[in-house]
Formats: sequence, structure tokens, C-alpha cells
Amino acid sequence: MIPRFNRGLVVGKFAPLHLGHEYLVHTAMAECHEVLIISYSLPEPDGCPPHRRERWLDTRFPACRTLVATPERVHAWQREGKAVMSMPANDAPDDWHRLFVAQLCLEVLGTTVDAVFTSEAYGNGFARVLTREFGVHGAGPVTHVEVDRARRRVPISGTALRADPHGLRHFLSADVHADFVQRVCLLGGESTGKTTLARTLAAALGSPCVEEYGRACWHERNGQLAYEDMLHIARTQVALEDTATQSSGGHVVCDTSPLTTWLYSRHLFQRIDPALGALADRTYAHTFLCAPDFPFVQDGTRAGAAFRDHQHREYLHELQRRGTAYTLLTGSPAARLATALAALGMDDTAVRDTRRAAEDA
Repeated sequence: MIPRFNRGLVVGKFAPLHLGHEYLVHTAMAECHEVLIISYSLPEPDGCPPHRRERWLDTRFPACRTLVATPERVHAWQREGKAVMSMPANDAPDDWHRLFVAQLCLEVLGTTVDAVFTSEAYGNGFARVLTREFGVHGAGPVTHVEVDRARRRVPISGTALRADPHGLRHFLSADVHADFVQRVCLLGGESTGKTTLARTLAAALGSPCVEEYGRACWHERNGQLAYEDMLHIARTQVALEDTATQSSGGHVVCDTSPLTTWLYSRHLFQRIDPALGALADRTYAHTFLCAPDFPFVQDGTRAGAAFRDHQHREYLHELQRRGTAYTLLTGSPAARLATALAALGMDDTAVRDTRRAAEDA
């Protein structure tokens, strides 16, 4: 099928990018040789910052040209001499938004379009303004293509999804939903109850638990790890986290992070792969550090109580040096679980509701 249009345009907040938006973009892609996607919002909706929206669009539509505008970027374009007005607020008159988009196309993207695709009532007026602004530069008329305005194909809104991204996650791609999952990281030296607590916490939250891959790799290698294994371990750990987010109802509990592998690489080989260093800077919604405040238990693989204390000091130093907020977990397993749940804002009722939601999903 030969596309009807040379270049099409889709504009939206995409906060978040949901399957209704994706249907709109795919429709445009089927009818155009090229599709431009522009996103902006003032103010920014909670949970959907520009860098996320940019990543979502680039990931889901790599064949399209995407532009996410922010006030800071607009000011930079203005300083470069581009004739772009300041970003209009969301409640500004419609024609301000239409003119702003036309200027982004002409001044920033350096092109015009011959079709604009919307699912909104304002589509015809939008096309008229684009036709006027582009016509000054010799372009032809812009056609409005209305797509599923009644939302029968994908009955969802960004407002509803921002209120309940997990309950309505079937309207989100896995790539988008993953950004609404809180990754909870547990750190701690040998024999600090970290793994047991990670499993218990995950069960209490009704969430996946990502096991420590470094331990499995150590067993696979019969305790003989090579320097090259360090980066492999960290990358696999992150990949397991990413996979777990796709089935999560709100949290993923991670039994360790690449920071642990970073510390082991320094300890065992006195060097660290730069790629591992970048992974060790990975951030989590919550980080918990298990204190070595109960008797050390030797399972035949651990170095000993002195090394456990050394590990704890290293964790404290690195977390503080990196400016990573963390919660220190002390006392009995029950006390640690209670502290972790409280830090996550979960009381007993919330935990029961989370479990029930996970069971019903």
C-alpha cells in the first residue's frame, strides 16, 4: 500500500505513553512515509518527566523523528536564534499551542508536514493553523486525519493511568509500565540476612524477588570467578531486574545491585571495568542496608565475620560517597521487615491489599 502522505505529525503529552497513543502513531506510520512526534507539557505531569517520555517514544517508535520540548530546551533554541515562542502552558489558548508546534517543526526540526493525526476535537483547527504557517514557506495544505476520537479502540486516558498505572497496566507497553515499578534494593555483607529478608519482603509486597545472580555464577564457576565475570554478573543482574518489572504490580525486590559486584571486583582484582562502574551508579527507589548486628553463620562458602564487618564499612562509605539515600536495617528479621515496610509506606492493611491485587492480577 502506497502511503497517502509524505510526512505526518502526532503531538501529545504522552503522560504516560499508552496503547491508545501507540495506535494513533501506528496509524500515522501506515499512512505516511515519515512521522514526526512532538511531546511537551507545562506543567509536567507527575511520574512522566521529559526524559522518560523521550525514552518511551524512542524505544517504541525508533523509525519516527521525536522531539520532546521543555522550557529549558526552548530557551536554548531561542539563544541559538531560532524563532520559537516560549512554551505555552497547558491551559493556554489553542492557537498558541498550534503556533508553537508549527515553529518547532520549522525552526527546530527544519521541515513541514502535510498531515496531522489526532484523536481530538481540535484537529481541524490545528490543521488550519499549520496550513497557514507552513504556507508562508511554500508548503501545501495540511490534512487532519481523525483517529478513534470516541476512544472505542483503546478506552483509556492518561489521567486514569497516572492514578492507577498498575491496575491499568494492560493499557501500557512493558517498556512504559516498568518505569512505574519501584525497584527496592537490599545490600549487606555475608551473613546479614539479606537474601532471607529480600524473599520475605517480596512475599509481603506480593512482588517478584530478583535473586543474587553473583551467587549463582560463583557456584557455576566452582568458586573460581575471573575478572571478565564481574561485568557479566552485573549486566545479568540488571537484565533480571528488567524482566521482573514486566510482571510486577508495583515493586520489584532486588537481592543486591551492581554496586556489590563493583566492590567484589575491586576486592578480588583491584580493578573495575568502566562499564561496571556505570552500572554501579544505578539508582533505586529505595535502598536498604542490612547491618551485621547478629552472630556470623558460616555456611562453608563465607570468608568470615571480619570480612563481613569490612563489607559493611565499604557499603557505608560508598553509599555516602555517592549520595545514595538508604535505610539501615537492624535487629531481628521481624524488626527489619517492619522497618522496610514502613519505609515503603506500607502498613498492614496496605500489605494485605497489595497481596490481594497481586493474586487477582
